Amino acid sequence: MPENLTIPLPDPLAALQPYATPIVRSAVILALGFFLAFVLSQLIVRPLSSRLSAQSRLIIRKAISYSLSLVVIIMILREFGFQLTTLLGAAGIAGIAIGFAAQTSLSNIISGIFLLFEKPFEVGDVIRLGEHTGFVESIDLLSLTLRTFDNISIRIPNETLVKGMLINVTRHPIRRYDIQIGISYDQDIDTVMAVLREVADENPHVLVEPEPLVALTGFGESQLSFLLGVWHEKDDFIEMRNSILRDLKARFDEDGIEIAYPHRVIIQRPETGSPLKAAAEGLPTEPGH
Repeated sequence: MPENLTIPLPDPLAALQPYATPIVRSAVILALGFFLAFVLSQLIVRPLSSRLSAQSRLIIRKAISYSLSLVVIIMILREFGFQLTTLLGAAGIAGIAIGFAAQTSLSNIISGIFLLFEKPFEVGDVIRLGEHTGFVESIDLLSLTLRTFDNISIRIPNETLVKGMLINVTRHPIRRYDIQIGISYDQDIDTVMAVLREVADENPHVLVEPEPLVALTGFGESQLSFLLGVWHEKDDFIEMRNSILRDLKARFDEDGIEIAYPHRVIIQRPETGSPLKAAAEGLPTEPGH
């Protein structure tokens, strides 16, 4: 073998040279895609912002983003020489298999569309679903994110929202808070009802209209049952609840109104053959009598 024989090494830059132009074009397409997605979402959503809810605006932005992302992906694949007809054929075959596996996702998307038109809640509302209650943090095509009052995020599929019973706590600007109160039987009913109404009227967080509801609701085992229903602004709930419960307790103590608690009378029967048993039956209790 000749001593001056050298083996040429492959140049990595030469290997990447055929892909230089597609890479540059793909980067340009990607940058333009993000820019167009932002511009189109602003042009479409901003003029309609006064007529669309936050939920609708969010879903429209995401639909524009997903659509442009699909177009960008197709254009990038074409830059690298992929044939769309081949890809579409493969996608059709794969779509059948994926369709069976994605039935749940499709159901969530359809449920999300129903929620979009029905509008049972918006971003920022407080809703209750089953045992979970919290603020609606975000609404997506597949699910909803609920942030509870102790700052825990819960992802709830849209299908669950459509099928289950959903309670919108803050849908209306005012709410009524009902307080069930048990008062002992030796208290005067008219006096108790007058005190309940006075406490409600003096609370600054209780609305004058609609007026508070004061009612005697029944006779319990050891109490007279009263209902005090007060209307308040939805944002004042915590302050109103804490203040009116504190005021009721202070007023009851001041006027000597006793809050009922269960009473039990225990009767102990005498044992058979005991002196107490014999005395109860009129029998002699000493020997020889």
